[in-house]
Amino acid sequence: MNILSAMITPAVLISACGTLVFSTSTRLARIVDRVRELTRTIENLSSAEKVDFPDERRAEVDRQLAIHARRGRHIQTSLTSFYISLSLFVGATVAIGLIAIFNRWLWVPNLLGIIGTLFLFYGCVMLIAETRLALRSVNSEMAFTLMLRAKYQERRATAEAEAAREADKR
Repeated sequence: MNILSAMITPAVLISACGTLVFSTSTRLARIVDRVRELTRTIENLSSAEKVDFPDERRAEVDRQLAIHARRGRHIQTSLTSFYISLSLFVGATVAIGLIAIFNRWLWVPNLLGIIGTLFLFYGCVMLIAETRLALRSVNSEMAFTLMLRAKYQERRATAEAEAAREADKR
């Protein structure tokens, strides 16, 4: 029974790693979806259709793609860390069982558990960095939207002033 109790801690950490892998994979899928949307935007900007403020839009798409590329690298590093951590925790669980049989190398499960925890920590740090980039991306998009609104308002005000001058001339 003592062996099963010892195996509980790695099992809980294995479950935590699984949850982090799942949620991180979902984040990666969202980045892929966003990059595909930006790709369609580039195609639309490159077509013969008239688009308002094309240079500004291209610059924003370039900024967004650069941020998403960095986010993708952080997510990939996180996932790799979580999978390594998961493997080490499974190894620690197996080592606990083998120690019960052979009564040798008592330090192996502890070492595997510590290294696994360090990889888990590193993966979480990478997720924090990715979250900061996600926030930067959202802030950039909001600033871009507000800039576009200001340009449209300026264009509308100019057109209204032009129409008023034309009406005064008549």
